Amino acid sequence: MELTPKQIVNYLDDYIIGQDNAKKTIALALRNRYRRMNVEPELREEIMPKNILMIGSTGVGKTEIARRLAKMMGLPFIKVEASKYTEVGFVGRDVESMIRDLVYESITLVTREFEEKIKDKIDEEINRQIIEKLVPPLPETASESARESFIKTYNKMEEKLVSGELDERKIEIEIPKKTHVEIIDSSIPMDMTSMQESLNKMLGGLNKEKIKKEVKIKDAKILLKEVASDKLLDKEAIKIEAIKRAENGGIIFLDEIDKIATGSKTQNQDPSKEGVQRDLLPIVEGSTVHTKFGQVKTDHVLFIAAGAFHVSKPSDLLPELQGRFPLRVELENLDEEALYKILTNTKNSLLRQYQALLKVEDVDLEFTDDAIRAFAKYSVSANEKTEDIGARRLHTVIEKVIEDISFEADEKAGEKVIISKELVEEKLEEIVDNVDTARYIL
Repeated sequence: MELTPKQIVNYLDDYIIGQDNAKKTIALALRNRYRRMNVEPELREEIMPKNILMIGSTGVGKTEIARRLAKMMGLPFIKVEASKYTEVGFVGRDVESMIRDLVYESITLVTREFEEKIKDKIDEEINRQIIEKLVPPLPETASESARESFIKTYNKMEEKLVSGELDERKIEIEIPKKTHVEIIDSSIPMDMTSMQESLNKMLGGLNKEKIKKEVKIKDAKILLKEVASDKLLDKEAIKIEAIKRAENGGIIFLDEIDKIATGSKTQNQDPSKEGVQRDLLPIVEGSTVHTKFGQVKTDHVLFIAAGAFHVSKPSDLLPELQGRFPLRVELENLDEEALYKILTNTKNSLLRQYQALLKVEDVDLEFTDDAIRAFAKYSVSANEKTEDIGARRLHTVIEKVIEDISFEADEKAGEKVIISKELVEEKLEEIVDNVDTARYIL
């Protein structure tokens, strides 16, 4: 979290081409979260996050910017579609479920961190349980020489276990029988969640059975990991940290917000769209949501809304909701040069992915610079003639060219295949030129 805005933008440059304004705005929003946490407590509560509204066509990098940032920062992050929510009273997911989703994500994130901290202890506990099956403990009345012999055998077995020599050996282990009902569905009402919790406690108290399983030691390590984690992890500390992380560092990416905008002149509008906006208001403004892990305040959750706004416009949203997204960023459409850079300058670009996939079949795939420029040219052309789907068009175009090579890869093992401009033109020229064909094939 201590990265400066410039460092954040530099990181994003490895994955996203262009969109400098969007990168800058989001980098500042994240840096301000760090700054807020270092302000005196009295003022800290007053500093609210500046939510962001990103406007741009599909495939220009809206989701990718938010996703990469959350991954880099290790923050609880969820992406939800505004169009899947319904007004309270209608059948469907209510908007509060996005906060419950965020808390689940935060719990997973924090549990992983806690497990990493006590990884050695978890491994020790797993090894202890396995060795006890291989070398049963001595009775208390055992002689001194028997004890010495036992310690030698135990240490020798531990060395073999750690080195992996015993991985294929079978042992019988005992694991607790799962008696609880786990419904991880954030859309179920809170009273149902409470009922589920009560039922789990009752079942847990009644039944403490263990199941015996005969498995290989390498599989036993995986099965016993959950048991060891449950035994050693401080669940209460995880819960407290996860709620704190969700409240102060949580990011909700609200995609397709333009789909719930209701223009005054638009006919046959879905009446629940405005209802969804009204339900979103208290969540974005700051309210308390009940979850199975406790109450979560949404005052400092950062909301990043995004939409293409082809049919509607941002002013079609409720004025109160517009006011909760003070930062507006317009993302530019991708031109031929931008698509070329996406293929050549990004980390783990599409071309590298295809090369790695065919390398598995022992095929060396090489793209000439002219071929890469042709990919960009035909992608832009297809976007102009049909729907503009941005960088996603590259997937379709490249797949169409490489399809036959990929299909016959087993016959080309050990060969070097060069993708030239001529091959790209041969595969794509007729399709792109014919608008009707392009609509269906590309």
